[in-house]
Amino acid sequence: MSDSRRAKRMHRHHSRRGDRTASLNMVSLMDIFTILVFFLLVSAADSEILPTPKALKLPESTSSQRPKENIVIMVNEKNVMFQGKPIIKTAIASRQKSPVIAELVNILKELDLESRKQKNKKPASKRGVTIMGDKQTHYRVLKKIMLSCATANYSNISLAVVQKQVGQK
Repeated sequence: MSDSRRAKRMHRHHSRRGDRTASLNMVSLMDIFTILVFFLLVSAADSEILPTPKALKLPESTSSQRPKENIVIMVNEKNVMFQGKPIIKTAIASRQKSPVIAELVNILKELDLESRKQKNKKPASKRGVTIMGDKQTHYRVLKKIMLSCATANYSNISLAVVQKQVGQK
């Protein structure tokens, strides 16, 4: 059986091409990768997740509100930490008779004075603090931390939790 005219023409056309390997246009591929990299950078920079130290096990919640960027006070079984720096042992804070933790109040008031000096403004009405407490932390310690924050005029207090799926036990 003989080839059709179209088949013969295609055969001649393909035999004229000296390059028999397929080529890939890299320009459009590089454009796609560039867009992908920019997207990943922008979405990663807009992250609203608080960094959780491995020593803390946060309680779970079904809250849908995202945390705000605030001062972070961490509490684990050993220490009460302000912005990652230990300020008092948790056992000592728990045993104190005072309803507030004096060390924490002093640090918060100093921070307030520094921010007012830098901005030359009067104190903000609602300053925020996020408390990251281990789920085994005694409520007595959390209450003292919250009272200490309120004493230093930090009235917007948030408790950090791990968001669990709705319907999960």
